[in-house]
Formats: sequence, structure tokens, C-alpha cells
Amino acid sequence: MTAGSGTPGAGAAAQRVIGVLGGMGPLATADFYMKLVRLTPARTDQEHPRVIIDGNAKIPDRTAAVAGRGPDPTPALVATAQNLERAGADLIVIPCNSAHAFLGAIREAVRIPVLDIMEEVAATVAALAPAPRSAGILATQATLEMQLYPRALTRRGIGVVQPTAAEEAVVMTAIHAVKGGDLDIGVRASVRAVAAALVARGAGVIVLGCTELPLVFGSGDATVPVVDATEILARAALREAGGEYGSPPQRCDQDGVKSTVPVRRS
Repeated sequence: MTAGSGTPGAGAAAQRVIGVLGGMGPLATADFYMKLVRLTPARTDQEHPRVIIDGNAKIPDRTAAVAGRGPDPTPALVATAQNLERAGADLIVIPCNSAHAFLGAIREAVRIPVLDIMEEVAATVAALAPAPRSAGILATQATLEMQLYPRALTRRGIGVVQPTAAEEAVVMTAIHAVKGGDLDIGVRASVRAVAAALVARGAGVIVLGCTELPLVFGSGDATVPVVDATEILARAALREAGGEYGSPPQRCDQDGVKSTVPVRRS
């Protein structure tokens, strides 16, 4: 049993403790945890994995840092990861795509595995049937500028369709709206319009590459498959923790529409 693992509850297989480097932003972290819970095929509390969440919303803005307009978030990201390791986590997930621009430094600072959301999503996209030639990426400016998704996808022979500068401004406005708690239909419509433009330019799948976006965009909002990076990361966390895949979670949007996303089959 690893250092951070406690004794499993009755009927539960030994599981590794999942550490969540969260708070970027708080709603996105809450959405990740909800998906983790819904994906776990548990009948009792004790059958769920132990999860340690450090919701450090004080971590400096990742997009501003990459653009040279804000402080470096690396020290705070590293300190939060080390805090999770000291608290007993056996692995770390980061439900923030932009924070993966600093993944190398985080991994070097801890002795436990830190999952890569881009690699997990790229593997999921490559496993879709039929496999898409290109993926449309909805993400922050930092994620796009650092080419985080293109690197992971092109290694698997999948092209990338990115928003234009004007479209990216719309996406960033929507992301900041969600961070402020605005999940209104206007925000949803703006993201749908950008996704439709990516599809029109050849995207065969839409990747929600910012963890705020699944809160305002679902599988019914595009004419092609929609891959929710938050859900994919939750599945990867359960896999690495020794848990099992559950059914794709359903969430009710404010308009009452349930949505799910396509997932990689094990």
C-alpha cells in the first residue's frame, strides 16, 4: 500500500488517494469533483476514492503570466502540489488546462505522478470512431499560445482548428463570465457560435479545453462530438486510483437540458 493510502472501506478495493490541485477556478473544480463522484460506481460512501482538494484560488492567473502581464504562478502551483503530497495524495490532477503550461515544474517538485490533461484528451479524441481528422479547440489564450493541445494531438495524427483572434476574444469573455458565476443563455450562445465556426472550418470534434466551458456547453451544442476535458480527467483519475469507469455523467443545464460527452472506451 502506498504512503498516502488508507485502509479501504468494507467492500472497496484498495485505491490510491487522488489529489486535486484546484481553485482555477472554483466552479471548474467543483464540476470536476461532481463528475468524479458520478463516474464512481459506488453504492456506499466507503466505495468512493479518497480525494484531497486544495482549492487554491489565490494562484496567479495563468493566461496573464504566459502573456507577460502577470506574476509567475509556478511557485504557488508547486507549493500547492507539495501540500497535496504532504497531505497524503498518491497522484495529482489539475482541472485547469492553462496550468499545464507549468506542468514540468510541478512534476519536478513532487515524487508522485501528475496527470497530463492534454495527453488524456488527445488519447480520447484518437479513439473516437470514426477518428476525426481535425479537432476544434476552445480554450484560454494561454493554452492556445503554448500549443498544448496541438502537440498532444498532432503526435496522434490529428490536426487542430483554432479560433481566430476575434473568436478567441469571445471565448475568453465567456470563460471570465463563468468564473464570475454567469451561466446565462447569452454566454452559452456565444460559445456555440464559435464552435460552429470551427466546425465550418473542418473540425470533426470540439474539445472543451478550458474547465469553465463544460458549465456552459454540452454535447447537444455542436453538430460533431464534444469532448469534455474535465470529464476525461476525472476518468483518468479513477483509472490511476484503481477505480472503475462509470456511466458518462449527466448534468442539467440551466435550461433543463441533460448533456453527456463521448468518452474513450476501455
